[in-house]
Amino acid sequence: MRLILLGPPGAGKGTQAQRIVEKHGIPQLSTGDMLRAAVSAGTEVGKQAKAVMDAGKLVSDDIVNAIVSERIDQADCANGFILDGYPRTLVQADSVEAMLSAKGIELSVVIELRVEDEILVGRVSGRYTCAQCGAGYHDENLKPKVEGVCDKCGSTHFKRRADDNPETVRTRLQAYYKDTSPLIGYYHAKGKLKSIDGMADIDKVTADIEAILASI
Repeated sequence: MRLILLGPPGAGKGTQAQRIVEKHGIPQLSTGDMLRAAVSAGTEVGKQAKAVMDAGKLVSDDIVNAIVSERIDQADCANGFILDGYPRTLVQADSVEAMLSAKGIELSVVIELRVEDEILVGRVSGRYTCAQCGAGYHDENLKPKVEGVCDKCGSTHFKRRADDNPETVRTRLQAYYKDTSPLIGYYHAKGKLKSIDGMADIDKVTADIEAILASI
């Protein structure tokens, strides 16, 4: 089971990815985490990435693709994986297709979560995380069971991202529609795209995703 969750910031990709990880035991591959791991491990491509980042430059698609390729070769990806935050552009999508083809594998499905813009702004602006364990919460939609206490680790310390505000969210949405939303048509043309209502209740979204995964 090799899949991509596609959708704008705040669509619920992170929440649903974690549920898939817990149910199916496949890893969620975040490009940020993979970059840091490769740099820390001192792999050849990790050294290349470190040199670029130390120079204050953006890591190229070729380097990111090589890091993703290395990660997919690890044993815990044998039964599948979720790509998180990659690909973001059509060029990257072509790179992923070529990389997977060279390994003799292909994506199982690309699941698009559809959510209206103003709902997204409200979702992102209201979210925060536990400073201790990273568990995610929201001012309205996902409060801790005990106010001010993390459900998972019991910490009373929380934090918000500085860019989780309405103005910045709208800017991020513009970037998504410009660079990433073309992937919807790209994967539709390949017969890989499944779209669901990301504005439904969280458990309903999970059930819809599971129905898709059960059919592949």
